[in-house]
Amino acid sequence: MKNILIGVDHPAIAADDVEKLSKWYCEVLGYKVWVITKTPVYLLEAPDRTYLEIMPRDETPRPERTLKTPGFSHLALRVSDIDAAVECLDKAGAKWSGEEFDAVGGARIRNFLDPEGNILQIVQRPE
Repeated sequence: MKNILIGVDHPAIAADDVEKLSKWYCEVLGYKVWVITKTPVYLLEAPDRTYLEIMPRDETPRPERTLKTPGFSHLALRVSDIDAAVECLDKAGAKWSGEEFDAVGGARIRNFLDPEGNILQIVQRPE
């Protein structure tokens, strides 16, 4: 496995409203719809050709999450200019979850929530 793994293909979000959340990811974050199934499941493509799957949720109650809740925590999206990204997200009405902070390796990070309350980050890494 060590010699054949080339990276992450996609994380997935189980959504209350698949179409509405997919549209938000496209309009606000710049994803493009790559595939839609009959279910519907949306496979969205980012500019770097990584994918995000948005699928219908089941009836399991949504747990309350923080950045440190056990299990997968958040989706971190790399940006080239965090100040410009914050400005764009402000215009889109982003719900921020705290102030910007520095991360290991010198990255600048800011947390926010998508319309269904999933935790996202924008991350600018030093060149």
